[in-house]
Amino acid sequence: MNIFKNIIKNLYEKNLNRKKIISQLRRYHEKKYINNELLSMLLGVFKVQETRVKDIMIPRSNMVIIKKNSSIEEILPLIINSAHSRFPVILENKDEVVGILLAKDLLKYINKDNSSFNIEDIIRPSVIIPETKRLNVLLSEFKSGRNHLAVVVDEYGGVSGLITIEDVLEQIVGDIIDEHDSTNSNNNIKKIKNNLFSLNGTTTLDEFNSFFDCKYKSDNFDTISGLLIYKHKGLPKTHDVISFDNFKFQIKISDQRRIHNIYVELKN
Repeated sequence: MNIFKNIIKNLYEKNLNRKKIISQLRRYHEKKYINNELLSMLLGVFKVQETRVKDIMIPRSNMVIIKKNSSIEEILPLIINSAHSRFPVILENKDEVVGILLAKDLLKYINKDNSSFNIEDIIRPSVIIPETKRLNVLLSEFKSGRNHLAVVVDEYGGVSGLITIEDVLEQIVGDIIDEHDSTNSNNNIKKIKNNLFSLNGTTTLDEFNSFFDCKYKSDNFDTISGLLIYKHKGLPKTHDVISFDNFKFQIKISDQRRIHNIYVELKN
């Protein structure tokens, strides 16, 4: 990071404005003073100063949440299937966020008598931020605090999404691949075993068709979730099974708004 500061400092000392600084950085790149990766990171530094939270946040419809009255037996499958590490905890709807649950805080309850489990004992305070906050300000707050997830609210106080420190850093360094990310370029479809696959609800029909060599299409929807809603004649619930052609779909995670995760099995 020091090389970033030195380059930016030298450019600012020449009294160049932001547009001229970026132009100068590109000339440095053309002259091979800096490589592609460094240029991308330097431009990313400027990007976080200009970008607002609402531009990159995970939208409300894509949030994986945990209800406060959930048992540990209900919580664990959701955490395993989503592979996230932090979850907003709500009362009855997503506008009623009461805290954040860290997956690691559940480890002490594994293989134990959980009859006295109380989620209030382990949830942490939630950080609430406006959609209009700039990413550089948020990054500074993330660095100085212990929370790396923030709940985003609109001008009326309603929850509009969430954002993590990883989302902000990716604006500078590019996509961060963690231990839960597939090494396959198609991260929406992951093989579990034999003929069983896990799908994100946002998987497009084009992705699905290409992966499974089929030809589903519609003018009314373009995702696998849309196809399942059409076949089910309504939004399916978690654990619902939908079978057609050579596929058996089981809804693994769904809420009142959308399908998040699906298992699909190829029938023999």
